Amino acid sequence: MAFEARIAQGEGVEVVYAARSDLLERALSAAIARGCSGIVSFGTAGGLAPDLQPGAMIVADAVEGPFGRIATDPRWSGRLGAALAATPLGAQLRRGLQAAVTAPLTSAHDKQVLHRSTGALAVDMESHIAGALAAAQGVPFAVCRAIVDPAWRSLPSAATAGLRDDGSTAIAPILRELLKQPSQLGPLIRLAGDARAARTSLVQARHALGAAGALQQAS
Repeated sequence: MAFEARIAQGEGVEVVYAARSDLLERALSAAIARGCSGIVSFGTAGGLAPDLQPGAMIVADAVEGPFGRIATDPRWSGRLGAALAATPLGAQLRRGLQAAVTAPLTSAHDKQVLHRSTGALAVDMESHIAGALAAAQGVPFAVCRAIVDPAWRSLPSAATAGLRDDGSTAIAPILRELLKQPSQLGPLIRLAGDARAARTSLVQARHALGAAGALQQAS
Protein backbone atom coordinates (compact mmCIF):
# COMPACT_ATOMS: atom_id res chain seq x y z
CA MET A 1 0.00 0.00 0.00
CA ALA A 2 2.83 2.39 0.77
CA PHE A 3 4.24 2.00 -2.74
CA GLU A 4 0.78 2.57 -4.23
CA ALA A 5 0.50 5.77 -2.23
CA ARG A 6 3.88 7.00 -3.46
CA ILE A 7 2.74 6.48 -7.05
CA ALA A 8 -0.64 8.16 -6.52
CA GLN A 9 0.59 11.28 -4.76
CA GLY A 10 1.03 14.50 -6.69
CA GLU A 11 -0.23 18.03 -7.09
CA GLY A 12 -3.90 18.34 -6.24
CA VAL A 13 -4.11 14.77 -4.92
CA GLU A 14 -4.29 13.82 -1.24
CA VAL A 15 -3.37 10.20 -0.56
CA VAL A 16 -4.74 8.16 2.36
CA TYR A 17 -4.27 4.45 2.98
CA ALA A 18 -4.47 1.79 5.70
CA ALA A 19 -4.81 -1.97 5.85
CA ARG A 20 -7.33 -1.94 8.70
CA SER A 21 -10.80 -0.97 7.58
CA ASP A 22 -11.52 1.30 10.55
CA LEU A 23 -8.28 3.22 10.03
CA LEU A 24 -9.02 3.61 6.33
CA GLU A 25 -12.56 4.79 7.03
CA ARG A 26 -11.25 7.32 9.53
CA ALA A 27 -8.64 8.65 7.12
CA LEU A 28 -11.14 8.94 4.27
CA SER A 29 -13.70 10.67 6.50
CA ALA A 30 -11.07 13.22 7.52
CA ALA A 31 -10.16 13.85 3.88
CA ILE A 32 -13.82 14.41 3.00
CA ALA A 33 -14.15 16.81 5.92
CA ARG A 34 -11.20 18.75 4.52
CA GLY A 35 -13.14 19.24 1.31
CA CYS A 36 -11.94 16.61 -1.19
CA SER A 37 -13.86 16.76 -4.48
CA GLY A 38 -13.92 13.01 -5.12
CA ILE A 39 -12.41 9.66 -4.15
CA VAL A 40 -10.44 7.37 -6.45
CA SER A 41 -9.65 3.87 -5.23
CA PHE A 42 -6.21 3.61 -6.87
CA GLY A 43 -3.70 0.79 -6.55
CA THR A 44 -3.41 -2.93 -7.17
CA ALA A 45 -6.03 -5.68 -7.25
CA GLY A 46 -6.20 -9.43 -7.48
CA GLY A 47 -7.29 -10.79 -10.83
CA LEU A 48 -10.57 -12.68 -11.08
CA ALA A 49 -11.17 -12.80 -14.84
CA PRO A 50 -8.89 -15.57 -16.15
CA ASP A 51 -7.70 -13.58 -19.18
CA LEU A 52 -6.24 -10.69 -17.18
CA GLN A 53 -2.44 -10.64 -17.00
CA PRO A 54 -0.38 -8.90 -14.29
CA GLY A 55 -0.29 -5.21 -15.14
CA ALA A 56 -3.73 -5.11 -16.77
CA MET A 57 -5.72 -2.01 -15.81
CA ILE A 58 -9.28 -1.91 -14.47
CA VAL A 59 -11.58 1.11 -14.41
CA ALA A 60 -14.66 -0.10 -12.58
CA ASP A 61 -18.26 0.67 -13.40
CA ALA A 62 -19.33 -0.52 -9.93
CA VAL A 63 -18.05 -2.28 -6.82
CA GLU A 64 -19.76 -5.40 -5.46
CA GLY A 65 -18.91 -6.13 -1.84
CA PRO A 66 -20.03 -6.23 1.80
CA PHE A 67 -22.20 -3.11 1.33
CA GLY A 68 -23.89 -4.38 -1.81
CA ARG A 69 -23.30 -2.85 -5.22
CA ILE A 70 -21.97 0.70 -5.31
CA ALA A 71 -21.88 2.42 -8.69
CA THR A 72 -18.92 4.55 -9.65
CA ASP A 73 -19.41 7.99 -11.15
CA PRO A 74 -19.96 7.29 -14.88
CA ARG A 75 -18.67 10.64 -16.10
CA TRP A 76 -15.49 10.52 -14.02
CA SER A 77 -14.87 6.86 -14.78
CA GLY A 78 -15.26 7.66 -18.46
CA ARG A 79 -12.61 10.36 -18.20
CA LEU A 80 -10.22 7.98 -16.43
CA GLY A 81 -10.84 5.28 -19.02
CA ALA A 82 -10.37 7.70 -21.92
CA ALA A 83 -7.08 8.97 -20.49
CA LEU A 84 -5.73 5.42 -20.19
CA ALA A 85 -7.11 4.32 -23.56
CA ALA A 86 -5.08 7.06 -25.24
CA THR A 87 -1.82 5.43 -24.05
CA PRO A 88 -0.25 1.98 -24.60
CA LEU A 89 -2.14 0.92 -21.46
CA GLY A 90 -5.28 0.95 -23.57
CA ALA A 91 -4.44 -2.51 -24.86
CA GLN A 92 -4.62 -3.83 -21.27
CA LEU A 93 -7.58 -1.75 -20.12
CA ARG A 94 -10.88 -3.32 -19.04
CA ARG A 95 -14.10 -1.74 -17.83
CA GLY A 96 -16.52 -3.67 -15.64
CA LEU A 97 -17.35 -4.81 -12.13
CA GLN A 98 -14.84 -4.74 -9.27
CA ALA A 99 -15.36 -7.04 -6.27
CA ALA A 100 -14.42 -6.13 -2.72
CA VAL A 101 -13.77 -8.40 0.26
CA THR A 102 -12.88 -7.98 3.92
CA ALA A 103 -10.04 -10.54 4.06
CA PRO A 104 -7.29 -11.40 1.56
CA LEU A 105 -8.43 -13.70 -1.25
CA THR A 106 -5.31 -15.79 -1.74
CA SER A 107 -6.25 -19.06 -3.44
CA ALA A 108 -6.88 -19.52 -7.14
CA HIS A 109 -9.95 -21.60 -6.28
CA ASP A 110 -11.51 -18.83 -4.19
CA LYS A 111 -10.86 -16.31 -6.96
CA GLN A 112 -12.57 -18.61 -9.45
CA VAL A 113 -15.59 -19.00 -7.17
CA LEU A 114 -15.92 -15.22 -6.71
CA HIS A 115 -15.60 -14.59 -10.43
CA ARG A 116 -18.29 -17.14 -11.22
CA SER A 117 -20.69 -15.78 -8.61
CA THR A 118 -20.27 -12.08 -9.41
CA GLY A 119 -18.71 -11.76 -12.87
CA ALA A 120 -16.24 -9.28 -11.36
CA LEU A 121 -12.96 -8.64 -13.15
CA ALA A 122 -10.83 -8.07 -10.07
CA VAL A 123 -10.94 -7.85 -6.27
CA ASP A 124 -9.51 -5.66 -3.53
CA MET A 125 -10.14 -4.89 0.14
CA GLU A 126 -10.62 -1.12 0.07
CA SER A 127 -12.93 -0.04 -2.74
CA HIS A 128 -16.18 -0.85 -0.93
CA ILE A 129 -15.15 1.36 1.99
CA ALA A 130 -14.19 4.23 -0.28
CA GLY A 131 -17.37 3.85 -2.30
CA ALA A 132 -19.66 3.72 0.71
CA LEU A 133 -18.17 6.86 2.23
CA ALA A 134 -18.28 8.68 -1.09
CA ALA A 135 -21.95 7.77 -1.51
CA ALA A 136 -22.80 8.81 2.04
CA GLN A 137 -21.08 12.19 1.62
CA GLY A 138 -22.26 12.84 -1.92
CA VAL A 139 -18.86 13.02 -3.60
CA PRO A 140 -17.92 11.27 -6.87
CA PHE A 141 -16.24 7.87 -6.66
CA ALA A 142 -14.07 5.96 -9.12
CA VAL A 143 -11.85 2.89 -9.17
CA CYS A 144 -8.58 2.54 -11.09
CA ARG A 145 -6.61 -0.62 -10.31
CA ALA A 146 -3.78 -2.68 -11.78
CA ILE A 147 -3.81 -6.48 -11.61
CA VAL A 148 -1.00 -7.83 -9.43
CA ASP A 149 -1.81 -11.51 -8.81
CA PRO A 150 -3.68 -13.10 -11.73
CA ALA A 151 -6.69 -15.34 -11.26
CA TRP A 152 -4.74 -18.57 -11.69
CA ARG A 153 -2.09 -17.68 -9.08
CA SER A 154 -2.46 -18.69 -5.42
CA LEU A 155 -0.58 -16.47 -2.99
CA PRO A 156 1.76 -18.03 -0.42
CA SER A 157 1.03 -17.15 3.21
CA ALA A 158 4.31 -15.23 3.39
CA ALA A 159 2.91 -12.71 0.90
CA THR A 160 0.49 -11.27 3.45
CA ALA A 161 2.37 -12.07 6.66
CA GLY A 162 4.13 -8.71 6.91
CA LEU A 163 1.23 -6.35 6.27
CA ARG A 164 0.89 -3.84 9.10
CA ASP A 165 -2.35 -2.10 10.08
CA ASP A 166 -1.15 1.17 8.57
CA GLY A 167 -0.53 -0.47 5.18
CA SER A 168 3.26 -0.67 5.39
CA THR A 169 5.17 -3.97 5.25
CA ALA A 170 7.31 -5.60 7.92
CA ILE A 171 10.05 -7.90 6.64
CA ALA A 172 10.57 -10.04 9.77
CA PRO A 173 7.20 -11.89 9.61
CA ILE A 174 7.84 -12.71 5.95
CA LEU A 175 11.25 -14.15 6.77
CA ARG A 176 9.76 -16.22 9.60
CA GLU A 177 7.21 -17.67 7.19
CA LEU A 178 9.97 -18.55 4.75
CA LEU A 179 12.00 -20.24 7.47
CA LYS A 180 8.97 -22.34 8.41
CA GLN A 181 8.18 -23.18 4.79
CA PRO A 182 11.08 -22.51 2.39
CA SER A 183 9.02 -23.84 -0.54
CA GLN A 184 7.24 -20.48 -0.55
CA LEU A 185 10.32 -18.77 -1.98
CA GLY A 186 9.50 -19.71 -5.58
CA PRO A 187 5.93 -18.38 -5.43
CA LEU A 188 7.19 -15.21 -3.73
CA ILE A 189 9.67 -14.63 -6.55
CA ARG A 190 6.88 -15.07 -9.11
CA LEU A 191 4.74 -12.65 -7.13
CA ALA A 192 7.57 -10.13 -7.17
CA GLY A 193 7.59 -10.32 -10.97
CA ASP A 194 3.82 -9.79 -11.06
CA ALA A 195 4.20 -6.84 -8.69
CA ARG A 196 6.77 -5.23 -10.98
CA ALA A 197 4.32 -5.44 -13.88
CA ALA A 198 1.54 -3.91 -11.76
CA ARG A 199 3.83 -1.15 -10.50
CA THR A 200 4.92 -0.27 -14.03
CA SER A 201 1.29 0.01 -15.14
CA LEU A 202 0.35 2.10 -12.13
CA VAL A 203 3.20 4.54 -12.75
CA GLN A 204 2.21 4.87 -16.40
CA ALA A 205 -1.46 5.24 -15.44
CA ARG A 206 -0.73 7.94 -12.87
CA HIS A 207 1.29 9.89 -15.43
CA ALA A 208 -1.47 9.56 -18.04
CA LEU A 209 -4.24 10.57 -15.63
CA GLY A 210 -2.23 13.54 -14.41
CA ALA A 211 -1.35 14.71 -17.91
CA ALA A 212 -5.01 14.50 -18.96
CA GLY A 213 -6.23 16.28 -15.83
CA ALA A 214 -8.51 13.31 -15.23
CA LEU A 215 -7.97 13.26 -11.46
CA GLN A 216 -9.21 16.81 -10.87
CA GLN A 217 -12.63 18.40 -11.20
CA ALA A 218 -14.39 15.11 -10.56
CA SER A 219 -17.84 16.56 -10.19
